[in-house]
Amino acid sequence: MRTKALFLSLTLFTAVAAIAQQKQAPPAPGTPRNFAIPAIRRMDLQNGLKVRFVPYGEVPKVTVRLVTQTGNIDESANETWLADLTGSMMEQGTTTRSSDQIARDVAMMGGSLEIGVGVNQTTIGTDVFSESVVPAIQLIADVARNPKLPESELARLKGDMNRNLALQRSQQQTLAAEKFGQVLFPNSPYGRMYPSEAMLQGFTLEQVRNFHAKNFGAARSTIYVVGRFDASAVEDAIRAAFGTWVKGDAATKPSVTPVRKRGVYFIERPGAVQSTVYVGLPVIDAANAEYLPFTVMNALLGGSFGSRITSNIREQKGYTYSPGSAINSRLGAASWAEVADVTTNVTGASIKEILFEIERLRKEPPTDAELRGIQNYLAGTFVLRNSSRAGIAQQLAFLDLYGLTEDYLRNYVQQVYALKPADLQRLAQTYVDPSKIAIVVVGDPATVPEQLKPYGDVMR
Repeated sequence: MRTKALFLSLTLFTAVAAIAQQKQAPPAPGTPRNFAIPAIRRMDLQNGLKVRFVPYGEVPKVTVRLVTQTGNIDESANETWLADLTGSMMEQGTTTRSSDQIARDVAMMGGSLEIGVGVNQTTIGTDVFSESVVPAIQLIADVARNPKLPESELARLKGDMNRNLALQRSQQQTLAAEKFGQVLFPNSPYGRMYPSEAMLQGFTLEQVRNFHAKNFGAARSTIYVVGRFDASAVEDAIRAAFGTWVKGDAATKPSVTPVRKRGVYFIERPGAVQSTVYVGLPVIDAANAEYLPFTVMNALLGGSFGSRITSNIREQKGYTYSPGSAINSRLGAASWAEVADVTTNVTGASIKEILFEIERLRKEPPTDAELRGIQNYLAGTFVLRNSSRAGIAQQLAFLDLYGLTEDYLRNYVQQVYALKPADLQRLAQTYVDPSKIAIVVVGDPATVPEQLKPYGDVMR
């Protein structure tokens, strides 16, 4: 029996080895297709509200989003997070419904109400069953137009925000991101990420009500309806719910003067076993015709798992686990940054390799094969990201914010594949100048500052 078992084991091993030797390469990817954006019907009300109807999908559900062009961009220097507090207060009920009633009503529709406050846009939306789309529209209109903004909830919400602020301040990544924004966009809402505790606690109900009254109105708002719905019933519901909404002021057009200069900034974190590193500078925003090509350059340099910087300081040298670069685009301004949490004793070496990869791309183009891998990645993730109701609504809001046409989405895949290696080299030469890069590091003051000296005078 032992002999038979040995024979069977050897036979199995031989068979597995043979299969391994015969293993073939995976089939080549098919011909990429452009993103097919569904047909969009537009309607504008007399008060300035813009409406976008997008019939999509087979599932009987609808995404409804009201997007207003307001957010942190409309805060003054002593009002950081006032927009966020206003959004939280709007969730506390309307003049006719309590917050509990709103939650129950929208749950009966198959969804939940979400209010998201961003730098340039505030979104009030939900995803509901198709038969509930009309009451969902009425609910969103009630929250946007008639928030109660109850004084009884103000202290509690400020307390919640204060705890969140303390948590954010305890994290290295937050401190580095805040300093990076301050350096690149001084004296601008884009450079103000967090309030002081005193500022936050000093917010009054009058400030909240004034912020809502000043910044929420039809002229700076768009409602997106995506999914399966009765177009006539939805149109009637929108006219009835929003037709008499106050027009209000036009959206804020920010005037931002970015700072592009080399600088090294250090924030002390005694005893830290890792350093948080930001290496970046102001770049073009999404309204620029070269923004899409720039996103491809970013993906190759650091913005994908197959990027050069990831290969260098993660795979080859083991300095960090998950480095990456990203473009943070806002209306009128954007920044690009390579971000990594690295072992303390290789902080300087990590910065050296990041700058090396930037210079390498500026000096020589990538190979055709390397670029093709990045193109395949971006084309595939783009189509997947936008193949949902929420994804379509989000992309349309992106287009409207930056004044782009549907061709941006329709031709995205084609334009990604049209880029040549020399194009990425030129983009790096044009927009990622190492002499204008800011370096922000949060780490141990006992070991890190000496490592930063080769890159410039260290400012604290």
